Amino acid sequence: MGLTGIQIYKLLPQTNCKDCGEPTCLAFAMKLAAGKAELSKCPFVSEAAKAQLSEASAPPIRDVTLGQGDAAHKVGGETVKYRHEKTFVNPTGLAVALTNGMDAGAVDIELKLLNDVKFERVGFTLRPNYAFLWDQKKDQASFLDLVKKVTAATEKGLIVSSEDVATLKAAAELLKGKKFALHAATTATADQFIQFAKDFGCTVVAKGDSLEDLAAVGEKFVAAGLKEVLLDPGMFSNLRKALTDSIAIRRAALDKKFRALGFPTLAFPCAMTNHKELQAAYASMLMDKYAGIVVLGSLDPAVVLPLVVNRLNIFTDPQRPMTMDQGIYPINNPGPGSPLIITTNFALTYFVVSAEVEASRVPTWLLIMDTEGMSVLTAWSAGKFVADAMAPFVKKSGVSEKVSHKKIIIPGYVAQLSGEFQEELGEGWEVVIGTREAADIPKFLKDYVAKHGA
Repeated sequence: MGLTGIQIYKLLPQTNCKDCGEPTCLAFAMKLAAGKAELSKCPFVSEAAKAQLSEASAPPIRDVTLGQGDAAHKVGGETVKYRHEKTFVNPTGLAVALTNGMDAGAVDIELKLLNDVKFERVGFTLRPNYAFLWDQKKDQASFLDLVKKVTAATEKGLIVSSEDVATLKAAAELLKGKKFALHAATTATADQFIQFAKDFGCTVVAKGDSLEDLAAVGEKFVAAGLKEVLLDPGMFSNLRKALTDSIAIRRAALDKKFRALGFPTLAFPCAMTNHKELQAAYASMLMDKYAGIVVLGSLDPAVVLPLVVNRLNIFTDPQRPMTMDQGIYPINNPGPGSPLIITTNFALTYFVVSAEVEASRVPTWLLIMDTEGMSVLTAWSAGKFVADAMAPFVKKSGVSEKVSHKKIIIPGYVAQLSGEFQEELGEGWEVVIGTREAADIPKFLKDYVAKHGA
């Protein structure tokens, strides 16, 4: 960040109104300086101060959003080289390359995959994000037909690429009002792309055969006040060059605060190999090393699934466990006599257990207790999932209004607390020891219902 906490404080209203969530304006200024707060939280900052502070507090790598509505996807905005330092925040975008040299049927298949491929994992919906439209034939008419077709078929973000500036301008006219990108400006065409950005409100892509050329285009964009920019270090780079360039760009932006390279990057596994599996492997490596968007030749679900799961792992905050909200979750439409299970609010625990309960087809109440995102054994070891904490939670949870019995199933891994838990719950309660492994839940529930009824 360019300003210190004291410098920022001088630009704030200094009312100590607490509307930002901090006790004083000085505390808020210090958090802004550390990159731990957003300027938008202050409702009284002046427009002049906002302009100065926004620029100073901008992340070293600007963010870029492409696409409309729910299909919009943001990349960039990163502040660290390694996720354990803080976290990575905006997941790498997955794009599919569509060209005017492709068979119309092949384009239709990939468009359907772009719109329809999605996977549910630990509460997140994972899907591809963009289409990269390439004027491979260098033919304006067929390329504009492709742009029209794709625009009509999807709200996902589009990156439009042609070596002919006139073709790009015609495509931009078709896309006016949408969040799209034009690829790619060189030192010779940078001024025209700057005008495109102003006329169409679009993102522009800087391209260079070397990092020096790329930086020269980036400097022109920065000088013109452009903030939504993507960088293409080389569409036809090999894997080694793509990785080394991506690392060098991230270091220049973060370590040197070099604004000309402070934008998300494009990488093209689709241009490195024709093999889908190798493209996936290359894309995974490029995700790990800072690519903002990776462009694939196909969105075959077998290729997309491992990539989006890897992406989720990379962009999950390592300092914050994934959690579920505390509460009562009905599964398979349970009634008053249905089994009652208690477990922790670690997201993976919830989704594994709930999936097995659902697979059993036994109507069940799942009671989720807030253990700060810890798994069963970890929470037990930390004193979060123990009898004298669990019993008050059960009594206050409202579960007695849902069930007509007083039987509660605990995970088999904490069987040792069953006696104390039953004692803490009080007269009439029966604690049943469940399975140690989630895979055994379906059989356990069926046997439980056969024995106790439902």
